[in-house]
Amino acid sequence: MTPAARSAWLRTLGLTVVGLAITGALGVAVGQFWPVLALGAVAMLGWQHWRLGRVLHRLGGRRWPTLTAKPGAWSELDRLHDRDQRERRVRKRRLLEMLRAYRAAAAALPDAVVVVERNSQRIRWFNQAAATLLGLRYPADVGAPLVPRLRPLPLAQWLASGRHADTLEVASPVNPATRLSLRLIPYSENLWLLVARDVTRLLQLEQMRRDFVANVSHELRTPLTVIHGYLDMIDPDEHSGLAPVLGEMQRQSQRMARLVEDLLALSRLEAADGAPLEERVAMDAMLDTLRREGLALGQDRHRIRVENTADVDLWGSVTELHSAFSNLVANAVRHTPEGGEVLIRFRREDPRGDGQAGEPGGAVLEVIDSGIGIAAEHLPRITERFYRVSNSRSRTSGGTGLGLAIVKHVLQRHHARLEVRSRIGDGSMFSCHFTAARVRPRERDASHTAPSEAMP
Repeated sequence: MTPAARSAWLRTLGLTVVGLAITGALGVAVGQFWPVLALGAVAMLGWQHWRLGRVLHRLGGRRWPTLTAKPGAWSELDRLHDRDQRERRVRKRRLLEMLRAYRAAAAALPDAVVVVERNSQRIRWFNQAAATLLGLRYPADVGAPLVPRLRPLPLAQWLASGRHADTLEVASPVNPATRLSLRLIPYSENLWLLVARDVTRLLQLEQMRRDFVANVSHELRTPLTVIHGYLDMIDPDEHSGLAPVLGEMQRQSQRMARLVEDLLALSRLEAADGAPLEERVAMDAMLDTLRREGLALGQDRHRIRVENTADVDLWGSVTELHSAFSNLVANAVRHTPEGGEVLIRFRREDPRGDGQAGEPGGAVLEVIDSGIGIAAEHLPRITERFYRVSNSRSRTSGGTGLGLAIVKHVLQRHHARLEVRSRIGDGSMFSCHFTAARVRPRERDASHTAPSEAMP
């Protein structure tokens, strides 16, 4: 109890005692002590009841005359209630101002914003951009189910994923030429935020970039073939003074040819809209091919081991998977010092994460090297095209900077994921994780899917 409240309470108690004392004295004076005392007590009780009614009236939110500065507990209670009401009105006004500011900010966003109830999937609110991009109408669509209002869009299953929903790219129901990127963001216990962004221009620019890279790569292929052919026709023995120059020209033309081939391969992967070719990938033959290619690339200066404990094959495109796996092996060989070891391991996915074979499910192909390793700050970006941990080292080793980008796109097309673990001085491990849908029981006579025969 505050000092002011305690003082008011004591004052009221004192007035009550004084009132009863005066009433008792008056009763003694007239010779009717108890009747007069009882009458005085009833009068004081009625007054207290009246003051209580005033307080209840004010607590009910009704208007009441301006407070007076009378002493007593009831006046103090009125004062405290009045102060609390003023503070609540100030807080309410501030909250309303903040709400108006947030709504104004959301309404001004160029992205469509729709507030959706999680359970009923009904529209609670949307901004002007939602009307433009999604065709929602105010106030007719407020309170309406979201999915029927956006019927052309495949939203039912997407909304069922809730907070785990991936970004969905769809055509606008207003203008099919407009491409929208939809995100679902839970922002309270019962509300979702549906954000739709117009990505038409970004997709057009991305397509222009892909077309440019593909066209330039095709245009470069012919002159490079001609240059390389003429260089092969020159006999270094007849031009001994030009032997070092001719050797360097050969190496650079070969490197340029590899770059063009990688660009074309990446362009084909990015332009592929459908699922990859579905065929059995014989992993015994695949691993043997990868080992021979690694030994040839390293000119037998590395130890390359193969472990296959999975006893299963994969299901997908032999050509694409061979391209991804061979890029991982080539990276391991290029960045492992002479005499180092590269391990190519194929095993079943381990649900316990302890490195041992677990319950039947997915499968993992791992390429482990004893090279110099990769610093942690580079790991998030190593699958970007042309990203190099060390420019000089990559160029010296013959890398194009596109190998891991090809790996990423191939795995994405096969609904697989790439995991990279590396430490400076401890080598690197690249793991390709495939789901159970990509695993098939091994066929002992499945040699027809060997990469060497599937590759052009």
